[in-house]
Amino acid sequence: MKIIKIDHVAIATHNPSGFQELFEKLMGIPFDGVETVPNEGVNTYFYPVGGTSVELLEPLNADAGLVKFLQKRGAGLHHIAMLVEGLDDMVARLKQSGVQFTSETPTKGAHGKRIIFIHPKSAGGVLIELSEQQTDS
Repeated sequence: MKIIKIDHVAIATHNPSGFQELFEKLMGIPFDGVETVPNEGVNTYFYPVGGTSVELLEPLNADAGLVKFLQKRGAGLHHIAMLVEGLDDMVARLKQSGVQFTSETPTKGAHGKRIIFIHPKSAGGVLIELSEQQTDS
């Protein structure tokens, strides 16, 4: 169990096209595609930058949890994601140490990764995603 790298930094927005203009046309960052993550209620737009990515999060509908975040805070930084090896062991160890998560178990995220979020109450006010790449068995 170890942290491999910062996988992505996520930005919440109702209007990804505004960021697309900035990233693609003005900064020359290539667009790597959009993926819908139904269990999180979002569309994800990825922009690879130097071994990591910037991820734009757009709510799918008014019921998405991201809508509450946007109403309270507006568009901006949503979370930092760390790619880990041994996700289940890491989650168990963190839970034993009293770390709170936003869900009990990992769920399926973008790019087929298993993800779980550390609650901001346990991380100095920052939402942290732990993700693990699924391997074909």
